Amino acid sequence: MQRREFLTLLGGAASAWPFGARAQQSERIRRIAVLNGTAATGQNPAAYAFLRRLSELGWTDGRNVRIEVRWANSDPELMRSYGTELAGHSPDVFLVQSNPALAVLRPLVGNTPIVFVHVADPVGSGFVASLARPGANITGFTNFEPSMGSKWLQTLKQVAPNVSHAAALLHPQTPAHVAFWREAEAAAPKVGINLVAAGVHDAGEVDRAIAAVAAQPNGGLVIYPHTITEVHLRLIIGLADKYRLPAVYPFRYHAEAGGLLSYGVDALDLVPRAADYVDRIMRGANPGELPVQAPTKFELVINLKTAKVLGLEVSPSLLASTDTVIE
Repeated sequence: MQRREFLTLLGGAASAWPFGARAQQSERIRRIAVLNGTAATGQNPAAYAFLRRLSELGWTDGRNVRIEVRWANSDPELMRSYGTELAGHSPDVFLVQSNPALAVLRPLVGNTPIVFVHVADPVGSGFVASLARPGANITGFTNFEPSMGSKWLQTLKQVAPNVSHAAALLHPQTPAHVAFWREAEAAAPKVGINLVAAGVHDAGEVDRAIAAVAAQPNGGLVIYPHTITEVHLRLIIGLADKYRLPAVYPFRYHAEAGGLLSYGVDALDLVPRAADYVDRIMRGANPGELPVQAPTKFELVINLKTAKVLGLEVSPSLLASTDTVIE
């Protein structure tokens, strides 16, 4: 996706900026290159929030900053191609979303600063030396730590107590998923679930993994955050519905799209904070000295319509602790 399409997707945010301000060209124009590991959608409130925060910080597209955006659709070759292309524009800073995109981009950009968002376990994944002092040219905002592996499983059991076996849909080559799995594997006997790891790389593997769970009664699913599960989200939700499988997802919009429940970070909280880091780096800050920041907001969302279809009665106590109930 090119820059103009990106700005259009933001719902006309750029058109709200004063024409006179956009026309001024006396300042040196900085460049921000954005590499998203997933596919573009019709609406992107997080991207809008990023641009809005940049504007508040004094950066206006066409006046003193230019933004180039690419969406890689979970394709490592596209990530590599787009990363190389974006690096050729000599950006002042990269903004990158997802573990796979960061893994591909990092060796392509030399010492160009990188700010990441929605990256899980960046220390365990080898992206930064530590959270307090990431070092080198990379810093950003993590979304999930390894303990979420057990938390997702526990949350699934709370909503669907009859679940006795489940599959974790994960990408086995992603170090963060290995860490999630270890935590979940340790927690599974305590909550009475026989848990298996279902490695997925494409739609066919997703289909077969979910069908295997459905072959036994009282099955469930835990969906790990990854570009693979994002690209095939509709397929996953559709299969969970087809086989009547309770499933827990990592993001709010998964429950809004028909998933049973989600537990995870507030996605809109991270991206505006990333704009602050981009601003600081463009004003001379060293990314290696900016600490990696953890999420500050988590939210539990339950889709009661889906629960009803699955024949689940959600307890009043759990509903009381839910941030959002979709009815």
